Amino acid sequence: MRVLGLDVGSKTVGVAVSDELGATAQPVMTIPIDESRYNFGMRPLRKLVRQYQPDGFVLGLPKNMDGTSGASVERSKAYGQRLVDKFGLPVAYIDERLTTVESRRVLIEDAGIHDRHERKEVIDQMAAVLILQNYLDLHRKDQND
Repeated sequence: MRVLGLDVGSKTVGVAVSDELGATAQPVMTIPIDESRYNFGMRPLRKLVRQYQPDGFVLGLPKNMDGTSGASVERSKAYGQRLVDKFGLPVAYIDERLTTVESRRVLIEDAGIHDRHERKEVIDQMAAVLILQNYLDLHRKDQND
């Protein structure tokens, strides 16, 4: 089971991919998007779908800290629907609260990337890795129960 994990933001989409066994997530790239110009990064995603031949996508749902949904959740769901329409692959969603904060911590403490500009280039990819890894861990746990 290979899956692409996406961290959908207002200006970029971080992308991660699982290994073929669906055990681990690795960063792939950050895709710039511009919603005002209807550029949702579908061309680079098409290349990634051809390259990795995933069984589906996992998108983070950026819920508010109190668990409620806002405009960002609706934007992620709309992006997910675009993926279904474009690629015909299933889309799963997972709560992504605090993944950006955790990504920043990992990049600073574990990877030693202290420069803000360097972190900015990879933080969306790291958030996508955390989203995808959380999904893979939950999916694997469900299969073992």
